[in-house]
Amino acid sequence: MADRSAGDGRTAGTVTGAAGAESTAEIGRRVLRLRTERGFTQRQLAEPAYTAAYVSTLEAGKVRPSEAALRHLADRLGVSYEELTTGRSPRDATRLRAAVTDARRALATGAAEDAAGLFAEVRDEAERLGFAEERSAALLGLGDCALETGDLTVARDHFEAVERLLAGEPLPRRIPAIRGRAVAHLLAGELRYSCYLLESSIDELNASGLHDPYALLLLYTAAIAPYMDMGAHARAVRAAELALALAPSVDDPGLIARMHRGVARTLIAEGRTAEADASLAKAQELYEQLRIHTDLAHCHWMRGYVHAQDGNLERAERELRTARDMLASKRAALFTVQVEVELADVLRRRGRTAEAEALLLPLLARTPAAGAASAPAGLDAASGEAGLTADRGAVHAGGAHRLLGLIADERGDAEAAEEHYCAALSLLERTGAAGDLADLCRLLGDLLRREGRLEAAMDAYRTGLGHRAAPGTTTLGPAPAEPPM
Repeated sequence: MADRSAGDGRTAGTVTGAAGAESTAEIGRRVLRLRTERGFTQRQLAEPAYTAAYVSTLEAGKVRPSEAALRHLADRLGVSYEELTTGRSPRDATRLRAAVTDARRALATGAAEDAAGLFAEVRDEAERLGFAEERSAALLGLGDCALETGDLTVARDHFEAVERLLAGEPLPRRIPAIRGRAVAHLLAGELRYSCYLLESSIDELNASGLHDPYALLLLYTAAIAPYMDMGAHARAVRAAELALALAPSVDDPGLIARMHRGVARTLIAEGRTAEADASLAKAQELYEQLRIHTDLAHCHWMRGYVHAQDGNLERAERELRTARDMLASKRAALFTVQVEVELADVLRRRGRTAEAEALLLPLLARTPAAGAASAPAGLDAASGEAGLTADRGAVHAGGAHRLLGLIADERGDAEAAEEHYCAALSLLERTGAAGDLADLCRLLGDLLRREGRLEAAMDAYRTGLGHRAAPGTTTLGPAPAEPPM
């Protein structure tokens, strides 16, 4: 039970113990500073309810003020009760929230490194002032910046910091950070763990009755990509259906646009390319209105993929080049090199294998396949740092090796082709990208069979069949419970 005695004879304050003594001294110093700034005497501040002696004792930190006394003093000093008791001004909170908005705008329209500087300033000041909500918003922004630059470990650290900061808050408050961490694991090639994070959060939301439409839409939209990469098409389609059902309840154009991008991916897998393109057009229109350049680039990227699926390689190349240029201008290094892998595939299919190879080799500069040609002259250290590795864009790194294997195979260099296929297989086996693994095993098996190595070819085919999961199945557990719609 807190000590109810009061230094001024009225109801006692709420601070006790060592912390209470510290708070009492801090409040006293704050009253003294504000009174001096306003030119009040102790008597002028105290009257009519209190005495100058009481104010003197309070400023010296020798008395615990009651709530009534603090509200009287706050009113006389022209500040809020919260500002007097905590030192945190509502004006500061408003200013920091505006700064977060400015940083978000900078991230949407400019380079992530520049936006990260703005978010870091907000984080530091919010920490100094004790504003947890504004600090968590800044940390979330820093995580998003790190995702864009491809600094995945840094991104995860920021998102985990948000989760710790909001540990006592309801789960929906933590969902944006959980989604960010899941995306970081996805980009690193850790597909199963990405799915685990998203699905366990969906289950927890639904089991606890916290059917927050925004949080659920964020999670279902994020789950589509790892589901598709793992070959869980039915689960991806269901996530897209639930996202579409939740969308009317959410007033966030950016998230709705992201949902349309995810839905488009499931439509592409079903061969419904016209519908996919229409869904991407909706997303693109929203991104153009919101001036979110990175996500707009992703729309061009996916539209390029749609055209490639349709066999319209000229339009595919145009869209992919647009996406690459937009991402490169924002210095979104990881996304840029991922687009370049898909652009190289289109170039190879158009018969421009030399261009495709020249585009791919620098992307793997840090982890070249054994026996592969060296990177072209002029590759600088920065390009190597921006490349694809086993823990940074592993799925696209595997895709790059697959393409280099195809190019080597087409020119009759069976040894280099096998080395690239094996390098791709090693990368993709860590990710669980079932469809890509099955296709790669088929390519390797065909190569070995043509070389007369029939037993090795049969082993490759058997491995591929093992990865060829039935539609809708993965190594994951049961699908998460669905919310009441």
